[in-house]
Amino acid sequence: MIRTIEDLRGPAGRLEAVLNEGVDSAAYAALVCHPHPPSGGTMHTRAVYQTMKVFESLGIPTLRFNFRGVGVSDGAYDDGRGEVEDVRAALDWIDRTLQLPIVLAGFSFGANVSWRAGCGDPRVRGLIGLGMPLAAAGRHYTYEFVAACTQPKLLVTGAEDPFASRDRMERVMADAPPPLEMHWVEGAEHFFMGVPGSPAPKLPHMQEIVRTWVRAQFFGV
Repeated sequence: MIRTIEDLRGPAGRLEAVLNEGVDSAAYAALVCHPHPPSGGTMHTRAVYQTMKVFESLGIPTLRFNFRGVGVSDGAYDDGRGEVEDVRAALDWIDRTLQLPIVLAGFSFGANVSWRAGCGDPRVRGLIGLGMPLAAAGRHYTYEFVAACTQPKLLVTGAEDPFASRDRMERVMADAPPPLEMHWVEGAEHFFMGVPGSPAPKLPHMQEIVRTWVRAQFFGV
């Protein structure tokens, strides 16, 4: 079941959101954050939707929302600063409404800002970064905060992602305390689609990595 959420509010006002409700016996909830708003990112972006489907398959209630200024969310794009506060507002909503520990995931821009909000937050039991960017279209993303990321962490990146080379990402994440898993999807670009020579979409591969990690980390299977 999918439910429209009417009472999620951040510092800039109401945030458009939907909840895939999961099962009544769920032990965890999930939040999935979308990519760069001015570049067209929304809670309906394919990689975000497919990540939600992984959580749904495990019975985990999953919240998606539009950052300020996207869709019918109030406010305007704030270059990542206000969007971190939007993530915190969504975490507060889950904590208050569902009262479950949280698995926090994000794609691209949404991975950076969600980790900024969630690192060190005791309500967040795990962090998933999909297509975590280092630089894109003149924007540069920093990761000085990863030293505070004590929770279990998963990074999944396309091996052909132009926004996050493997060697640079490994250097950046060297400061992150364990546990950390990093996976590089061969033949995938930033959006986990195929590249010349390996044209088939790689989203199913990304989903299986996430599903396997979540099951092992939180369900012991």
